[in-house]
Amino acid sequence: MVTINSPDLWRARFPTPKATDHKYDRGHTVIIGSDRFTGATRLAAEACSRVGSGLVTVCNTELVDVYRACLPPDLMIEPGDVSNCRNTNTLLAGPGGVSDAQARQILSVDRDIDYVLDADAIRLVDDLAPGTCVVTPHEGEFERYFGVVTSDRTASVVRAAEAHQCVVLLKGAQSLIGAPDGRIAENRTASPYLAKAGTGDVLAGLVSGLIAQGMPRFDATCAGVWIHGRAAERIGPGLVPQDLFKEIGPVLSEILA
Repeated sequence: MVTINSPDLWRARFPTPKATDHKYDRGHTVIIGSDRFTGATRLAAEACSRVGSGLVTVCNTELVDVYRACLPPDLMIEPGDVSNCRNTNTLLAGPGGVSDAQARQILSVDRDIDYVLDADAIRLVDDLAPGTCVVTPHEGEFERYFGVVTSDRTASVVRAAEAHQCVVLLKGAQSLIGAPDGRIAENRTASPYLAKAGTGDVLAGLVSGLIAQGMPRFDATCAGVWIHGRAAERIGPGLVPQDLFKEIGPVLSEILA
C-alpha cells in the first residue's frame, strides 16, 4: 500500500537540536568530491550543512585548491583518503561522479556508517553492507542498475529495495521512496522547475544531512524529498538549484512549528 509522503509520516523522528548539543551530536557527513563536476559536490555539501549536519567534510585529492577556494567557510576539506576523516557517520558519494580510485576508497571504509549513493556511485550498492545504503536514481539510472521500470512503478521500486537491501528513491514528478521491508511512499510536493541540472545534488545533500543527525534512512529520505519539493514550490519560476538554500530554513521552521 502506497503512503502519501507528508511530515505526519516522519515528524516524530525528525531531528530537533537540543540546547545542550554540540556539533558532534549532530553528525559528521563526508562527501566524496568530484574530480570533474565540482559544482555538483558544492551543491550537495551546502544542502547537507543547511539541513543540520553538525560537520560536513568534502574529501578530494585532485582538486583540493579548487574546493578550498569555492566551498562555503563552514565546510571542511580532507585532501587525503576518506579514512582520514574521523567520527564519520554518513558518507555521500555520487554528486558530480565517483572515479574508480574514489570507489576503492569508499569500499575500504571499515566503520559502521550509512551511505547515500547518487548517480554513478549507485554501482557500489551491492558491494557495501546490506541495510546501510540509500540510493537516489532518476529513471535512467534506475534502469541501468536495477532493471526496467514497469508500468507499476511502485512494484519496481519495492522489488529493487528488497533485492538490494537498501532504501530506493526513484526521482520524478512524483518521486517514490521504497524500503527493504516493503514500505513505499509517494511524494507530491514538487515543482516542474526542479527539472534542472543540480537539483538532484541538493536533494542528496538533504537526505545525507538528515541521516547524519540520526534520522532513520527511510524517514530521512522521505523528509529530504518533501523539503526539497516544498522549497521548490516556494520559489516557483526561475528556480536554479542554489535558490533552494534560502528556502531550507523556512521549510524547516514549517516542519518544526
